Amino acid sequence: MIIKQIYTGCLAQGAYYIESNGEVAIIDPLREVQDYIDIATKNNAKIKYVFETHFHADFVSGHVTLAEKTGGKIIYGPTAKPNFDALIAEDNQVFKLGELSITVLHTPGHTMESSCFLLKDKNGKDHALFSGDTLFLGDVGRPDLAQKGNITEKDLAGFLYDSLRNKVMTLADDVIVYPAHGAGSACGKNLSKETVGTIGNQKETNYALRADMTKEEFIKEVTDGLLPPPAYFPLNVKLNKEGYKNIDDVIEQSAKPLSVKEFELIANETEAIVLDVRHQTEFVKGFIPQSIFIGIDGGFAPWVGALIKDINQPILLVTPIGKEEDTITRLSRVGFDNVLGYLEGSFNSWKKSDKEIDTLNSVSVDVLENKIKENALVFDVRKPGEFASEHIVVAESTPLDFLNDHISEFPKKEDFYVHCAGGYRSVIAASILKARGYHNVIDVAGGYAAIRNTNIERTAAVCPSTLK
Repeated sequence: MIIKQIYTGCLAQGAYYIESNGEVAIIDPLREVQDYIDIATKNNAKIKYVFETHFHADFVSGHVTLAEKTGGKIIYGPTAKPNFDALIAEDNQVFKLGELSITVLHTPGHTMESSCFLLKDKNGKDHALFSGDTLFLGDVGRPDLAQKGNITEKDLAGFLYDSLRNKVMTLADDVIVYPAHGAGSACGKNLSKETVGTIGNQKETNYALRADMTKEEFIKEVTDGLLPPPAYFPLNVKLNKEGYKNIDDVIEQSAKPLSVKEFELIANETEAIVLDVRHQTEFVKGFIPQSIFIGIDGGFAPWVGALIKDINQPILLVTPIGKEEDTITRLSRVGFDNVLGYLEGSFNSWKKSDKEIDTLNSVSVDVLENKIKENALVFDVRKPGEFASEHIVVAESTPLDFLNDHISEFPKKEDFYVHCAGGYRSVIAASILKARGYHNVIDVAGGYAAIRNTNIERTAAVCPSTLK
């Protein structure tokens, strides 16, 4: 038995490779599938099945491409209705994989087709549960993404309660749990940083699996505090349900080096967004006017999806040299396939051509401390939970996720300061604000981590788990 968790930090997503006697199953693959094929080839094994726990919203899965390249059969749980060839399994249907078996457990709640896959060893003993977005470590899947017709989020939460109690919590405590996501995913509220657990541990520590919890309590707690899902989620569901371009074709189409002249011409003649993915410390020193910063070294793809929103939006890239194809690949993971090309030679080529450049005013926390004494305006772009846990007393909460909803709150003429936890999100916010004409925005370098080392007045720290 071989089990490999292939975890992608940018998406906080776990895909799985399972092998027995030369037969392979892949669960929830990423869009770029060559790694799975390479592992199977190296092991002289054949990919037999491609299991999908549900129609993913936060990334484009590689199921269609992987099936086309390997002949592996795509398998969904009951009620799934994809637009391509797939086997729609029955509840408790068993699939043989070498000496192992995989049983489909239909667990509606996160979505109606959501299913977990129970792996049994050669002796028929329950070994591991690939729990998709039904059960995370420390949390469960949000029940608001698949509302349709008369089915509400409370209905879905009720279905999820039943699924967990009847299908998951009945498993032995030593069964390993392999979830689809960890901390950082928008598919749950309080996901653990751990990526592997056990049923027993989750029964002890996961608030949603309390033995004495009623369905009404579960519905209330699971739906409490849910932030609106990112705008790109429904668009990714559509791609996962209907199909998508082969990523090799996307890279070939998008990885076009553009001279400064070509880049500027396309920028002026199209509605393309200039997306600069260099490190924030480089961006603040100089960038192409009107460009938006979302750094490749942070939670890149989810932030692109949350802030650009339309997966069909034309994009021109400014990347670190050598990161062009990686950037295009990571954009494609969340369905953004309309890259028109990248600036050859990165920002240096623009700078050397004597084109107009812009800079972002960024100051230290010591400067902020003095400015607050002069009644400076401060905006905190961290998530609402971070802000509620602890914040600068005079700061306003304007979460980056919903920056568009707060635009009118920023002053047009008076200088104002934005900060996040460490400096990544605040530069994103400042770049967007500056592109919209707020040239009076000032970034606070180092964010709240640095602010804690000052005498700036802050609220008392509160544990997030106590905030209800």
